Amino acid sequence: MKKANEQGHLVTDFDLYAPKLVEKEEYFSSGHRACQGCGEALAVRLMTKALGRDAVIACATGCMEIISSNYPFTAWKNPWIHVAFPNAASVGAGVEAGLKTLRRKGRIADRRIKVVSMGGDGGTADIGIQALSGAMERGHDMLYVCFDNEAYMNTGIQRSSQTPFGSSTTTAPAGKVSSGNKRWKKNMPEIMAAHGIPYVATASHSYPLDFMAKVKKAVGIEGPCYIHCYSACTTGWRIPSDSAIKVGRLALETGVFPLYEIENGAYRMTVEPPKKRRPVNDYLKLQGRFRHLTPDQIDIIQERVDEEFEKLLKKIKHS
Repeated sequence: MKKANEQGHLVTDFDLYAPKLVEKEEYFSSGHRACQGCGEALAVRLMTKALGRDAVIACATGCMEIISSNYPFTAWKNPWIHVAFPNAASVGAGVEAGLKTLRRKGRIADRRIKVVSMGGDGGTADIGIQALSGAMERGHDMLYVCFDNEAYMNTGIQRSSQTPFGSSTTTAPAGKVSSGNKRWKKNMPEIMAAHGIPYVATASHSYPLDFMAKVKKAVGIEGPCYIHCYSACTTGWRIPSDSAIKVGRLALETGVFPLYEIENGAYRMTVEPPKKRRPVNDYLKLQGRFRHLTPDQIDIIQERVDEEFEKLLKKIKHS
């Protein structure tokens, strides 16, 4: 739904929903040890605000575990479980099954508690994909959120299957004989959609109301749901500490990371990019990890982005 307000500006569903969407209470508190300007810490804060109080969170090893749970301190106000790199989805599935059993036996109140598993791109798309696929296939009533900063940032900026083509990492460095990572990103939203689950979405910390609305929608749906959240890493991407929001908006405006949802197999764009998308170089040139790319290599990336974006538009059109 779109309509104009008194000033004549276009108002979206998310603008109308915002007063009910955003709680004042913070469930991921300040004082953690994330890098200055960390996009992932912002994304986690938005997720927990959307979840509210009645949520149990299982968190894979990664940046968010390291920066938020240095004994004897914690940044988490929700019940929170730190688990190993590969099994956040398994633990979330176990918590969901346990709560269901306790409700059935009358051991706890008969009310639905939201169960959320989360991990970075390495803990989701690589090390944890077996556990994640199993939890989705079995139909557990849970949400999994991948915070994608496009490399193993916590352990030294090693490439993952979510590292973009041409990006320089410590295990795929750019140099005289290499242009950085030579693989294209694994399409995790499509892999999750192939499981036939009721809800899959992409999200970004640069579009907070869109992200929070998707979290609220996902936890309101019975069954397994998956959200893939763009999370800028100022350190690994070599961007200024005040640029996480800017780079996320450029990702959408260039078509590098479109924001859409797949609900019961139907595709819908949730934040429309400009009719004339910006050239992908506007996004790449802000980041030191792409500084080595030649014009020819940038053209290859532009071609791939255009191709994938057109595929998405066709799926939306035919939904």
